[in-house]
Amino acid sequence: MKTKAQKSEELKKGKQLLEGSHFLVFTDFTKVATKDLRRLRSELTKLNAGFMVIKKRLLAILLKEKGVDFNPKQFKFSLGTVFAQDIEKASATVYKFFKELGAEKEKVLGGLDLKSKGFLDADKIRAIGQLPPREVLLGQLLGMIVAPIRSLLYVLKEKSTRSTSSGLS
Repeated sequence: MKTKAQKSEELKKGKQLLEGSHFLVFTDFTKVATKDLRRLRSELTKLNAGFMVIKKRLLAILLKEKGVDFNPKQFKFSLGTVFAQDIEKASATVYKFFKELGAEKEKVLGGLDLKSKGFLDADKIRAIGQLPPREVLLGQLLGMIVAPIRSLLYVLKEKSTRSTSSGLS
């Protein structure tokens, strides 16, 4: 059981993380090895995101102070909370981490958009986490835009070579 001083220190740390965050991703960290959690923390640190295990009651207090009406007690598991500015990168990191452990469906619980104050269910967080990076998506979009033009040029080239070869005979 944590003392009142420990809880107030946890609240203080949570406030700092919450101030610099736009999104929260909730995970179930039970039965995950400590060395794996350290690895997740280090990966999230590279993204300027934080991972904190915080009591649900204390998280509810933090969110209420921020003006977000959300009850973390709806989850039956202990919560590991990822505090992030970018939902795409944080979701991708969390999804890939738990996928490596073979538990992406059970361990990713959901998320919270602090700007719109809306809850994102686990399926949405997993879907966002599976998206390729922005640069890859832009490349795919460009390929789809260029494909009809490339096909037209191919047809014109073939038509010109056939008409040239038929004119010689």
